[in-house]
Amino acid sequence: MSTGSRATVGWEPLVYFWEGGWIGVGEGRGTVPAHAHHAVQIAIGLSGPVRLRHGEEEWMDVQGGVVMPDVVHAFDAMGAATAMIFVDPESFEGQWLRDSSAVPIRSVEREELGDHLPALTSFREDRPDALAAARIITGVVRSLCAGPSPLSRMDPRISRCLEMIRQKHARNVPLEEAARSVFLSPSRFAHLFKDEVGLPFRRYMLWRKLNRAMAEFGRGSNLTDSAHAAGFSDSAHLTHTWHQMFGMSPSIMMGKAHFYEIPAPYELVEKYPTP
Repeated sequence: MSTGSRATVGWEPLVYFWEGGWIGVGEGRGTVPAHAHHAVQIAIGLSGPVRLRHGEEEWMDVQGGVVMPDVVHAFDAMGAATAMIFVDPESFEGQWLRDSSAVPIRSVEREELGDHLPALTSFREDRPDALAAARIITGVVRSLCAGPSPLSRMDPRISRCLEMIRQKHARNVPLEEAARSVFLSPSRFAHLFKDEVGLPFRRYMLWRKLNRAMAEFGRGSNLTDSAHAAGFSDSAHLTHTWHQMFGMSPSIMMGKAHFYEIPAPYELVEKYPTP
């Protein structure tokens, strides 16, 4: 899935991560070639426009964009300071973002971000505490959510399965075990899971394991230990999956990042609302 663009040379972001998502802010350098992952991705140029491309379509020069889950896309920060927010598509905010767009990639105008843009622009220099970061992240995400908030539409059996996977910290959960946990045959479960989540069960498990590996890496583990903690057979398998889903190797994407772990921002804001 080559785009014919120049090779990626990486960035050195400030990264805050939590269960199911993360934000990275840094200066983008180079082009991320075509790839697809399961998160809803928000990409915002902070010091200039960025470029996004859906599949083999023409590049879009935009202030920012929202990329839907599992959409093949390429990205070029064009040297701008850039903010990336990855949102769990099965979360409340992820469902709301998905309901807010009828296209695979929608552009974001500066006006949509309102008062949240200055805080996002100074994010790397300010290094906000967990609550301040949560308010910035939640404000940006919800400013891009349109229409009424979503009602729960996921089949409760799949919701229970996703919760089981979260409790097991995304280690290897065979399809047969997941099917038994919700009293379905493996074939019926596989069809229902893909219908509800949008991708096959094994592909979803790879995504969850990759997120677990990213968290372990952020906590200071090396690539091999992160791979084993997440249930990958070895670091080569993790690297291959990482490159497939993010368009670059973990050493390029995260090797020079500064990591902080925070509680889930949306829940934190609900617990401690702005006075």
